[in-house]
Amino acid sequence: MTSSSVVVVDFDPEWAESFRRIESRVSPLFPREVAIEHVGSTSVVGLAAKPIIDVGVIVPRRELVRDGIDRLATIGYRHRGDMGVPGREAFFAPDDLPRHHLYLYERGCLALRNHLELRAALRGDPDLVRQYSELKRRLAAEHASDVDAYTEGKTEWIVAVLRERG
Repeated sequence: MTSSSVVVVDFDPEWAESFRRIESRVSPLFPREVAIEHVGSTSVVGLAAKPIIDVGVIVPRRELVRDGIDRLATIGYRHRGDMGVPGREAFFAPDDLPRHHLYLYERGCLALRNHLELRAALRGDPDLVRQYSELKRRLAAEHASDVDAYTEGKTEWIVAVLRERG
């Protein structure tokens, strides 16, 4: 699988263990006030997903973001910037961990709130899981070589779920 290919697979219970491996490497870098969350589709039991773990490192204050970026660099994470998403810093992950995306968030930022709210909605509603799985599979088939089009295709559905939840 190349970085531009879109492959959606059935839920894999091993994703939780992959998250724990990543968390065990990252958590010693930070004080207890920093939370590490398994976010994204691989964190929802039963949801089809791209087999890439999404990890959120949540710092309590904006002034700790730079320190977090520096700490992550000590174990091989390379900072990518916010990639157009205010309040979220993205990273290239080290090669010796399961395939994942790691994001550093300031607690309470909109990007994090949306990520956690969508996760909560999906975890609480098997029908939403079914709908989203079907959408993701269809979009992956339609946009197998265009991850941006795949992502854009999910946006309307995600926004509708978030609006419904307030």
